[in-house]
Amino acid sequence: MSGNGTTAGDDPLQTAVWRLRSRACWTDAAALLPRDTPRAALQRAVLMIERCLYTERGWAEAEDALRTAEALAHSDEERGAAACERGQLAYAATLHGVRDRADEARAALGRAAALVPPGTPGRALLDFRRGLLAENLTHSPQAARAAYRRAHAGATAHADPLLLSFTWRHLAGLALRDGELAEARHGFAESLRIREELGYLVGTAPALASLAETESEPEASRLLEEARRLFRLLGGVPTWLARQLTPPTPGAATA
Repeated sequence: MSGNGTTAGDDPLQTAVWRLRSRACWTDAAALLPRDTPRAALQRAVLMIERCLYTERGWAEAEDALRTAEALAHSDEERGAAACERGQLAYAATLHGVRDRADEARAALGRAAALVPPGTPGRALLDFRRGLLAENLTHSPQAARAAYRRAHAGATAHADPLLLSFTWRHLAGLALRDGELAEARHGFAESLRIREELGYLVGTAPALASLAETESEPEASRLLEEARRLFRLLGGVPTWLARQLTPPTPGAATA
């Protein structure tokens, strides 16, 4: 979830990596990185795991990249970051029905919690991912909300706009489930605003579609059509958005 490459002060390599990543070109972005440093190895794993989450493929490549990052990690910070990515990969595999790795995800994030100090940028990301497990694997919305709020506070403190776009989005999703329409609309709108400002195209279509759920016509249809345009532009990524964006068949029965 790092916002690498999103500000004018970043180095040219990170800017190039960010531009490719934001356009769903994870493999091309990873190819730009050096192969012999812990930081680059971890960043390559981040890219490959994000590819899995958005495309539901590339699992073997992600596993290879993560093993390399784990092998090169020497400090507690590096080992904690790698454990956090291990948890994310296991979570993604479970979420997409590739294989049930929920126990592995919990154990990996537990290891990360023991290694990543409180109050650091890595801790904010870890809190967010623990929220994902609580919301989507253990179905504990209260625990998820608490974790997302901790992550939101951490992302604010460390000026991590990309992570903020995710915490806004997931807090809004919980609000919508609770019937808090105004709160949900505000959170989804903030998430969309940040992603548009960052140029995070691969995450913009989901943000548009989520905001559409809180709007009335004709705004809802306008947002969905823009989401469809971006979805087609990126070749049908993220894959899991397809069902939400498919227009209903005229005359089809509804449940």
